[in-house]
Amino acid sequence: MRVLIAPDKFKGSLSAREAAAAIAEGLGQFPGITCDLCPVADGGEGFADALAARVERIGYIRDPLGRLVTAGCGWLDGETAVIEMSDASGMHRLKPGERNPWETSTFGTGQLIRHAVAGGASHVLVGLGGSATNDAGAGMAAALGWQFLTSDGEPMDPRPANFLAIERIEPPEEESLPRVTAACDVRNPLLGPRGASRVYARQKGADDRMIEHLEMAVDHLAGLVAEQMGIDHRELPGAGAAGGLGYGLATFCGAELQPGFTIAASALRLEERIAASDLVITGEGRLDSQTLYGKAPAEVARLAKAHGKPVALVCGQCEPGSEAAKWFDFVISLDSLESAPELCVANAAALTAIAAGRIAQWSLRT
Repeated sequence: MRVLIAPDKFKGSLSAREAAAAIAEGLGQFPGITCDLCPVADGGEGFADALAARVERIGYIRDPLGRLVTAGCGWLDGETAVIEMSDASGMHRLKPGERNPWETSTFGTGQLIRHAVAGGASHVLVGLGGSATNDAGAGMAAALGWQFLTSDGEPMDPRPANFLAIERIEPPEEESLPRVTAACDVRNPLLGPRGASRVYARQKGADDRMIEHLEMAVDHLAGLVAEQMGIDHRELPGAGAAGGLGYGLATFCGAELQPGFTIAASALRLEERIAASDLVITGEGRLDSQTLYGKAPAEVARLAKAHGKPVALVCGQCEPGSEAAKWFDFVISLDSLESAPELCVANAAALTAIAAGRIAQWSLRT
């Protein structure tokens, strides 16, 4: 029996790669089972780890406040780079008292893209999510050589605090970016009631007054882009993702915005691997009503059903009565094996292996 193992991360306990390895370990006690490990992601945290065959660690990257940190550039193959914006520009880089989207920048994300291009990437995949920024990708653009100038031609650091002083935008002298694709799982526009500032800035440290200032500053920048470059992506679905980085990638890199799972599935040849399997096992930290809204396990199940393959799920917790459970032929939660939450987290790998054994027993009986 050939089993495709395609879990997402178990947030707070196992990466997608670790979860896949634990499931494979649990299946290893059953003769005749061949495992194909295919950790997946839906564009957020864990995107690069799930897709990349190798990850370079780069030590000169700027965090959201400009401090030097080490961040990763993953490689799916020799020509496709995989980057998580949150690794350079994410909330986890800041202490709670440092959160300030008026001052934070995506410059480090641009550095990662630049590193990928210098390394020979012909395609760059960028996972959006977990950002500490609200700069519409201007910092990212600056790292790629775009200039943001005052009316006197003075260069400005393009963080929101400086946006209203910017009057001219100049492209890099040499524009030679490869194809860029952004993994984007929200549909928010850049501005307005559903835009980046009003929906997401508060969790990044903004109060009501700052939110209105951010809205004004970002609108000014986008207006300059529309006037001087003839490009207006303000209403593009997903433009507001990651503090407007979706807008910035589309505007300054010509990026296409796609659902994260769609990108991951294509890069991993997921449908082809499902078709070649006899059983599909997926997983995530919690199975609940949100699972059905573009989350990786539900999308894996959808593809498995389309190919007539049975699909089982391992999860940390399962919401009682969840409609999502009906998408799977077999569901087992780690908290059904260990009731103490702290032990469930601490022993997640071992419990996942046990759960995989239960799935194998179920499958061999059916």
